[in-house]
Amino acid sequence: MLVQRISTARSAISAVTRVARVNAARGFIAPTVSRRADFVQELYLKELKAYKPTPIKDSDSVGNVQTFSPPKAPKSPEEADLANSLKEYESMAVEVEGNEGAAAGSAPAVVEDWLEDEEDDEPAAAAH
Repeated sequence: MLVQRISTARSAISAVTRVARVNAARGFIAPTVSRRADFVQELYLKELKAYKPTPIKDSDSVGNVQTFSPPKAPKSPEEADLANSLKEYESMAVEVEGNEGAAAGSAPAVVEDWLEDEEDDEPAAAAH
């Protein structure tokens, strides 16, 4: 029985080594799917490294971008003629509401009383 076990183990080992040799020979001769993907990736990377973009020139933006011109500075209010403006303001007549007639030289207008009590014209009805 021991001899039978040893012969079975030898046959199993020889079968495994045979399969390993065949797989090693196949991998060397025909590339696997993963190696084909690497070939495409290597080709892509080679083309990326060989790509040289055109250099950017200063004149490339002409026609696409407007030239910048700063706006004019606003005129400061201090630069205006302040002395003449102050004299005009002082010489202006003061306008007060309700005294329009007084400015013309006539007697002051009568101010109406806007808050008046209204008397009832009709007698209060006893019953509604």
